[in-house]
Amino acid sequence: MLKQKQQEKDDIQIQKFWNMFKQLHLNITLAEALVLMPKYQKMLKALLSNKEKLQELTNTPLNENCSAVKLKKLPEKLRDPRKFLIPCGFSELKCKALADLGAS
Repeated sequence: MLKQKQQEKDDIQIQKFWNMFKQLHLNITLAEALVLMPKYQKMLKALLSNKEKLQELTNTPLNENCSAVKLKKLPEKLRDPRKFLIPCGFSELKCKALADLGAS
């Protein structure tokens, strides 16, 4: 009977965790995710091992720093020009030189 109640509590706790986890949205590149993966692994393990703290974190309001980062708008991405012209002048000759950065 006691084990069954504990199992039910654990199931409810796991369900709460998954509901919170489903609401979590991260916008990072795959490369950043791979670099940061060990840090997230430690954080998730700490959260799962400390169930009381998990309930405290369910509705944590954003502080100034978090909301500033979240609300910061990213600049629009421009396409890569690959090459561009640079105005040049030699005495009386005016021309445009082609600059190729060679980086891809």
